[in-house]
Amino acid sequence: MNQYILSFDQSTSTTKALLFDQNAALVGRADIPHRQIVNDLGWVEHDANEILANVFKAAEQLLLQTGVDCTCIKAVSISNQRETALAWDRTTGKPLHNAIVWQCTRAQAICEALASHKVLIHAHTGLHLSPYFSAAKFSWLLKHVAIVKSSAENQHLVLSTMDSFLLYNLSEEKVVKTDFSNASRTQLLHLKKLQWDEEVAELFDIPPTCLPELCDSNAIYGHTTLGGLLKKPVPICGVLGDSQGALFAQGCLQEGLTKATYGTGSSIMMNIGSEAVLCDDLVTSIAWGMDGKITYVLEGNINYSGATISYLIENLGLIASAKEAGKLAQSAKDVQGLYMVPAFSGLGAPYWDADARALIIGLDRRTGKAELVKAAEQAIAYQIADIVFLMQKHSKQNITSLRVDGGPTNDSFLMQFQADVLQSEVRVANLEELSGQGPALLAALKLGILDRQIAFNREPKALYHAVMNRTDRDELYKGWQKAVAKALSC
Repeated sequence: MNQYILSFDQSTSTTKALLFDQNAALVGRADIPHRQIVNDLGWVEHDANEILANVFKAAEQLLLQTGVDCTCIKAVSISNQRETALAWDRTTGKPLHNAIVWQCTRAQAICEALASHKVLIHAHTGLHLSPYFSAAKFSWLLKHVAIVKSSAENQHLVLSTMDSFLLYNLSEEKVVKTDFSNASRTQLLHLKKLQWDEEVAELFDIPPTCLPELCDSNAIYGHTTLGGLLKKPVPICGVLGDSQGALFAQGCLQEGLTKATYGTGSSIMMNIGSEAVLCDDLVTSIAWGMDGKITYVLEGNINYSGATISYLIENLGLIASAKEAGKLAQSAKDVQGLYMVPAFSGLGAPYWDADARALIIGLDRRTGKAELVKAAEQAIAYQIADIVFLMQKHSKQNITSLRVDGGPTNDSFLMQFQADVLQSEVRVANLEELSGQGPALLAALKLGILDRQIAFNREPKALYHAVMNRTDRDELYKGWQKAVAKALSC
């Protein structure tokens, strides 16, 4: 009889329920989007109650679609949007405020007030001081939301990323836990001591008692019936931040292996092994904790990648769907000096400038819809190249192959241009749902229902190799760097 892992991928825009069999094959998926709550100041929020309801709805839809006998489901796993910050009550599991999404920069002033401590914060956490990470968002909630402050005083408050909220509300035991991959993205975890950093928490005015218990990523967190959908409780096993989930599913288990996930934003990660290495222009995070052993990564994050294409659709009305972007870009004229820098909420790695502003530069009379779409597509590839080049520098390893995943990897124009800019192979995963597959693999391996060779020996969906000569690439990339410099000086 087949055995299955039901994995939730709770992303920035959608909650997916995914069913994987004992051969790590995807059997079915159900997606339910949630609202993006944006106010006039550009603050971005999610309704955590809506997301929780969607988790149960997606699971129900998935079981109906697949017709799988629920007694064959052996575990539930979770991947989640990272850095998104939530305040909730540990006695009820109810949110006390909308979740503040990772893109939101409302806590910029809190970071500016801590500027004199940025070296210490980086040394302890591996992360550069930024409103992008959860700590500043937690601090903002404590300072500006009365019920959050009073809940802290009553010792009922939990400040967490989305995984902990889901774990509490899914588990029979009502656990208050998180895994090391998510904890490392809060800017509150001491990377080497592997515990909540009381000194950094105090700088942000965050009581460490409000933070969840730290666990290995492949721990058994509790048990769930998914609100009665399952006849008996199964283990909740396998929790990873979405980008780390993709890294694991890509098989980047050895030092030097690198992947890029193309989503609303993008995460580029390199496995750097068992020692944390700090650098000034990238961040150091934890890939996963597995059976008491920690693996570290170098990482760079881009705020706008797939969201750049969404901007063309929703704000400019240039295209009707993301599927049109690559075909239109392919037909565009070559307009020398035309660049888009999508700094709509500042620039993340490696620039770390929340005040940077988006721009389009190099317009002339030849510039039409196709040319603007091409510039937007190229901007995604340039931003990823910025980070890959730095990883090569800091790791002293030449990245000859980039493993990629996410919806935009179906765009052949973007993938070919990525290979050209990097002058390397781009290897497209044969499954889009890698963020959710990563923790499912963790669970299946932990429970002994999956062979390791089957898990990590899969052919790519597509391979791209550079066709552009290096001289032309160098000229294009220099132009990109000049455009970014103008965005930084706005």
